[in-house]
Amino acid sequence: MRVTITRLTLLRDAPTSATRRAAFPLDEPLDESSASAARRVAPRLGHTDAAWCGPAASARGTAAALGTTPTIARELDDWDVGAWRGHSIPELQAADPSAVAEWMRNPAAAPHGGESLLDLLARVESWLDARSRDERRVVAVTHSGAIRAALVHALHAPPEAFWRIDVAPLSRTILHSRDGLWTVRAVNLGPHD
Repeated sequence: MRVTITRLTLLRDAPTSATRRAAFPLDEPLDESSASAARRVAPRLGHTDAAWCGPAASARGTAAALGTTPTIARELDDWDVGAWRGHSIPELQAADPSAVAEWMRNPAAAPHGGESLLDLLARVESWLDARSRDERRVVAVTHSGAIRAALVHALHAPPEAFWRIDVAPLSRTILHSRDGLWTVRAVNLGPHD
């Protein structure tokens, strides 16, 4: 019986001005410092057969700095937090603490007018399942939320586990799929790992 294996490296996008201040992004591009940091990560990716990235400017800029020409996938886009873009959690908690609490407690809630956590999880799961039998070495540049969603799916964890995962900028998360079943190989590998 033939075994199919896909090796997937999820690379979190380089930091932007919003993520540096712990705010939800406004689709801002990378500055030169972030692009330079992304270029330094490129040798850590090794051989890849296919490259993907989300449509956000930070993901496309990170992929360009890596020297890849990725396929753009909407499923790898940042979490759509609607009216909360550009704001930090402390700002939002000061303005409407009950909305933030509901959002973090209820995976179906979307008080910001964007996607719920369940929507994000389903979107990423769809892309991940489609890649599971690619039989290639794949790199995907995406965002913290998408990587956390991929980990929840790979581990068959409940949606609430999403809030217990941290993914640093420019870190690598490595997943392997063997006959369509994902295994977590590494999380938060830094530029020197």
